[in-house]
Amino acid sequence: MMGTKANKHRGRNRYHGRGKKAGRGAGKRGGRGNAGINKHRVMTRIKYMPNHWGMHGFNRHPTLRTVHVTANVGQLEEMAKGAESINLTEMGIDKLLGSGQLRVGLNVIVNEASARAVEKVEEAGGSVELDGN
Repeated sequence: MMGTKANKHRGRNRYHGRGKKAGRGAGKRGGRGNAGINKHRVMTRIKYMPNHWGMHGFNRHPTLRTVHVTANVGQLEEMAKGAESINLTEMGIDKLLGSGQLRVGLNVIVNEASARAVEKVEEAGGSVELDGN
């Protein structure tokens, strides 16, 4: 079905009211998507996409990364479920981090712990035992 504008122009002139390039393909808008980004749309690229090209930063090789399974001091209380000692290594957690508060004294066994975590556990009257493998 044709629009009214096209109907009015149909047969009266060369382009039927669509102008010279419009109507087929993406001619009038200069291509689709990112077409012309290095040619007729260079300024758009410079102005609006400053980080579009090139490399940014780097990732270390997965074999070189050490990713710890961590738990925070704030989670210890509910993990212990009323017991006075908790073995995080058995639970598959290899590092204790110091976010949150601890109200009860707990004896924690874990491979690694941050300085802040150790400090918080000891403040609450507990102890941290590091059994680094």
